[in-house]
Amino acid sequence: MDYRETLNLPRTEFPMRANLARREPEILRRWAEMRLYEKLLEKNAGGRRFVLHDGPPYANGHIHIGHTLNKVLKDVIVKHHAMRGCFAPYVPGWDCHGLPIELEVEREAGRKGGRSMLEIRERCRAYAERYVAVQRAEFERLGILGDWEHPYLTMDPSYEAEEVRVLGRCIALGLLYRGKKPVHWCPSCATALAEAEVEYADVSSPSVYVAYPFVAPLPAPLAGLRAPAAAVWTTTPWTLPASLAVAVHPDHEYVAIECGGRTLVVAAARAAVVAQALGAGETPPVLARCHGRDLEGSRCRHPWLPREVPVVLAEYVTLESGTGLVHTAPGHGQEDYETGLRYGLDVLAPVDARGRFTAEVPEWAGLSVFDADARIVEHLRQVGALLASERFVHSYPHCWRCKKPIIFRATEQWFIGMERGELRRRALAEIERVRWIPPWGRERIANMIATRPDWCLSRQRAWGVPIVALYCERCAAPLVSEALCTHVAAIFEQEGADAWFRRPVAELVPPGTRCADCGGEAFRREDDILDVWFDSGVSWRTVVERHPQLGRADMYLEGSDQHRGWFHSALLTGVALEGKAPYDTVLTHGFTLDGAGRKMSKSLRNVIAPEEVIQRHGAELLRLWVAAEDYREDVRISEEILGQLVEAYRRIRNTARFLLANLYDFDPARDAVPLDRLPALERWALHQTRALAERCRAAYEAYEFHVIYHALNNLCSVHVNPF
Repeated sequence: MDYRETLNLPRTEFPMRANLARREPEILRRWAEMRLYEKLLEKNAGGRRFVLHDGPPYANGHIHIGHTLNKVLKDVIVKHHAMRGCFAPYVPGWDCHGLPIELEVEREAGRKGGRSMLEIRERCRAYAERYVAVQRAEFERLGILGDWEHPYLTMDPSYEAEEVRVLGRCIALGLLYRGKKPVHWCPSCATALAEAEVEYADVSSPSVYVAYPFVAPLPAPLAGLRAPAAAVWTTTPWTLPASLAVAVHPDHEYVAIECGGRTLVVAAARAAVVAQALGAGETPPVLARCHGRDLEGSRCRHPWLPREVPVVLAEYVTLESGTGLVHTAPGHGQEDYETGLRYGLDVLAPVDARGRFTAEVPEWAGLSVFDADARIVEHLRQVGALLASERFVHSYPHCWRCKKPIIFRATEQWFIGMERGELRRRALAEIERVRWIPPWGRERIANMIATRPDWCLSRQRAWGVPIVALYCERCAAPLVSEALCTHVAAIFEQEGADAWFRRPVAELVPPGTRCADCGGEAFRREDDILDVWFDSGVSWRTVVERHPQLGRADMYLEGSDQHRGWFHSALLTGVALEGKAPYDTVLTHGFTLDGAGRKMSKSLRNVIAPEEVIQRHGAELLRLWVAAEDYREDVRISEEILGQLVEAYRRIRNTARFLLANLYDFDPARDAVPLDRLPALERWALHQTRALAERCRAAYEAYEFHVIYHALNNLCSVHVNPF
């Protein structure tokens, strides 16, 4: 007798081993063949619409682990809403313009001269197309469902055309203007930079204490003193040729002290520190006292140039370092520029696009401003204006791409004014309406909006959407209008933005256009392109509103750096054109770090590439990693963490297999038992299952996916645990 026939043993075709690296591609092919994404949309066609608008990753290189975190989070959220019955379309996109691609194209081709604008743009387009295809395949391999056959690209003609129409609306609303203002400028890349393209790193700079002698008539508090001089401190000696004023705080107390044989005016709170820096030992006796406002209007002599500079008031002068007096160069700093506006100072910036002094500074013409620092310090010593010099370590802005130090440089640029149309005030009001996850995102972006300068839109590069502006050949007056943008957008719709550089200027100008200043009819085109943050920032109009399945975005989801990037530019353009933010909820995640909490770097050899994990363990393990971590903080990943997840995945999978095997012959219609007749153990199991389901649903609604993972893992480890 075969006793096996007398036993009711578990049975299942669910395999013991997952073999994800081999089986996942088969599953993805089956999804594609059955058009799973489209079937989900069809099934939920009558449900409430939920739109998560995809922030476009940059089409440059393979995806990294940060991309994985971002895209899997989006996929989990979209699928959750779809399973709730929502109509949840997901249209992926790519940011295709900008400096990183242009620099990569230059690197691949070798630095060269003589290439036309159109040749550069053609190479950049091919580069972007190549990596859009690469990244699309890599995202699909992660199991991300979406309309991959019809993504949006910022270099598509229809996108570029609508972007120019948005620019036209900004012009019509009076938001756009051209002016000479200091902007973040990268001498290496020879272009202006957006706030979001600036990183900060510690550097050691030569800090100098410089004497600015007061000239007659002396201010009343200093009357009778022998040759008093303002003691100015700066960590950027190269800006001294553009120094046009000395700034003091109106409310700080200032004293005149005898130090090193000179009468120096310093902030009272900094007198001891200054005396020590000048080698004077103990604080010298005070010869006079006053407040900063008492010095306003007096004049000083520039340390070596034949120039008198006024003493001005500025509340940004601090007592944290230096002397409490700072020199003011309106062409090399935003706060200095604003002070210069109040006092009618020139905007002097004798530095060219490569960060070299121009002929306006004949002593160092052609020399890099950073290389000139040491020479300027020596020159100060020779003319007797140097009081002291030392090294000072401080945080300094760097270019996000080339990682080199940048400068503030005043140039003619196109700006969107933050105070025009009450843009700043309205944006701050919208921030209060939006739901921010985590909640601290509200304060972070509000602080950025509250303090940011006007938005510099122009970039001095080739690869991007051109700023649709003309200049009169006769009088050089700029011409911008909504009519011009509408005319050019119709051309871009058919030919793309290359038409701006390919077509004769006469074909870009609406018929009958004349210069408003002189009546001229001949024009030259603007060569600058639009900031890429404007490119992606208007995607709510160019993609969401124009897409038949989208209409309006419920959620934006990106890394926390996008508070000053995509969230920021989308907010400003949305408020400018529609009076509201283009999103209702903003969810942010942290950065990806290694197991020790360090930033991933090739030099540290701690980079974990998604494709390597997929080849060994399958994409499902990466998805489990995303679900297991609290993404609101920085997220760690390492081989040890992945090993723990392998065990957790095996436990969850085997629990599911055990349950399936025991239910192989269960027929609900035939075998169902009323709840009150179930044994206590089974009633307890049902209770645990219901509690788990309710907890998971609540966690999905709160976007707390790590709670779901830990609850499920705990169930499989403690309550069920068939091993």
